[in-house]
Amino acid sequence: MKAIEVSNLSKTFKVKTKKRGFWNGLKSMLKPTYRIINAVDGIGFSVDKGEMVAFIGPNGAGKSTCIKMMSGILYPDGGTINVLGMDPVRDRRKLAYRIGTVFGQKEQLWIHLSPYDNFMFFGTIYDIEGDLEKRIDELATLFEITDFINTPVKSLSLGQRIRAEIVASLLHKPDILFLDEPTIGLDPVVKNSIRKLIKKMNKELNTTVFLTSHDIGDIEKLCKRVIIINKGSIVRDDKMSNLKYKYFDKKIVNVKLSEKIPLEHIDGVKILKDRNTNVKFEIDTKVANIMDVLSNLDSEKILDIDFANVPLEEVISEIYKEDT
Repeated sequence: MKAIEVSNLSKTFKVKTKKRGFWNGLKSMLKPTYRIINAVDGIGFSVDKGEMVAFIGPNGAGKSTCIKMMSGILYPDGGTINVLGMDPVRDRRKLAYRIGTVFGQKEQLWIHLSPYDNFMFFGTIYDIEGDLEKRIDELATLFEITDFINTPVKSLSLGQRIRAEIVASLLHKPDILFLDEPTIGLDPVVKNSIRKLIKKMNKELNTTVFLTSHDIGDIEKLCKRVIIINKGSIVRDDKMSNLKYKYFDKKIVNVKLSEKIPLEHIDGVKILKDRNTNVKFEIDTKVANIMDVLSNLDSEKILDIDFANVPLEEVISEIYKEDT
């Protein structure tokens, strides 16, 4: 069964433009000029019920515009959208009872209320029938928020707030959960905890998850399928395993040494920045084993080291170049 079906979807925006300078600004007020932006340009895809899909792309690619059209916030200029058998434009009110949203950078909880008071408030809004408190207890246990459920939201850490935000979005048992940067700003330990909870939620509640994120870790840990959008068009729709093998197989290493150690002639290693004892390099894990590369560094000379994935923007740019 399809949870989401999108066909030939398009959306344009008319944006006011002006040249630099005071007089040009004044002219633009009296006689404005505009340019048309194709935010979404004839895209199509479908998502199965219970599937977890990553919908990714650089800033301005059209991700948020698509989500807003799928949730009925924006009207499309062309094409069709079917979400849970409903048209988001005609059935927006009805659809609102079947979907949930979590935006990592936007709060839906009242900060002066506790999570529990917020949940009771949302339960009233969604006309939740039956034992609302039982539902709150179940989700509070699942997302491990019982220790701070009665603490004002303004006093919670970011990780605690995100968990409470997810619980608030699941109170009415939505069939689809839209997650927009759910782990942004979180430390690695909390990120990992949130990811595990999302996977557990998907498994136990069979909730369809539509995820947008700039964090490759989110995508790798949560999704088996990735849809990549750039400049309003879908450039790749593929299994995560296929993309991971081809594009996510490189690691960035930043290391601070007590003295200079040469790395230039190691197969699979590309030096990105070399400032004497501060070195940044890329390891192609299909060519070189990370531990083998690090064995060339005397552990006693390593003062600090950290690892990172290749920036998602670079991966998308590489894929986009291949498909143009």
